[in-house]
Amino acid sequence: MWDNFLQQIRSGDRKSLARCISMIENEVPGFEDFMQLLPQGNTPVIGITGAPGAGKSTLTDALIGLYVQEGKKVAVLCVDPSSPFNLGALLGDRIRMNKWYNEPAVYIRSLATRGSLGGLHPKIIEVSDLLKAAGFDYIIVETVGVGQSEIEIAGLADVTIVAMVPEGGDEIQTMKSGIMEIADIFVVNKSDRQGADTFVKNLRQMYAPAFSNHSAEIEIIKTVASGGEGIDELKNAIDKLISSGKTNQKKAWLLGEKAYHLLQNKKMKGITAQWLYEELSKNENKNLYKFIHSL
Repeated sequence: MWDNFLQQIRSGDRKSLARCISMIENEVPGFEDFMQLLPQGNTPVIGITGAPGAGKSTLTDALIGLYVQEGKKVAVLCVDPSSPFNLGALLGDRIRMNKWYNEPAVYIRSLATRGSLGGLHPKIIEVSDLLKAAGFDYIIVETVGVGQSEIEIAGLADVTIVAMVPEGGDEIQTMKSGIMEIADIFVVNKSDRQGADTFVKNLRQMYAPAFSNHSAEIEIIKTVASGGEGIDELKNAIDKLISSGKTNQKKAWLLGEKAYHLLQNKKMKGITAQWLYEELSKNENKNLYKFIHSL
């Protein structure tokens, strides 16, 4: 079954792709074997993060347009907050990008965080690997925008864009210790608003000491995504970083965290708190360390 799915996905079958993503999300038996069948892909991943209201979806939509004009195939993963009732995606960014529904070169999928605090879906690595195997030229991941804890995107993406708005002002200081430090590119969106130039100046001054630790200065790009302003400059900056061949030092960290959780789940498979209670209640004097070691 899985072999057939892989062949269909590589031939461009979007229905099979959507079905496989759902099976990976829901951990359908056999999905781990399927993951081992996937070839190693090198499709660049572009991460777009930032606070809610920064215009991440509009930036994503504008970038899609430029890549499609170049004849590229683009996959977009929109990570949304989870519904508390069914764990599905709550915001549904696909609605805001509905003009791409019938575009064969674009595939958009909404994923829910399902309680993950890092701003990404628990199976984001697996889904990304599947999209790479599907032959896309670019993968764009738009995160949920949860604040300082949202740093996982830096481990997943080859280029991480942090979107901000001029009204950010004093919030720069509160965000500095977390999400602000993962940027490869800063985007000040909605820069037609009052105070945009001052905001960019203050941001550049704040990070001037940090720039000395980088081989190249982190670009700060002003955009008005709703009007397409600055998007060409943003795309050029992204492509420049991708073509530079720089390695993502944070990727190993993310993979290590993922491997840890996979091993943890594998070792704990079939073990519940109730089962532990019942086993230990049979002999309360049992050596706890010997018991754990025997599992």
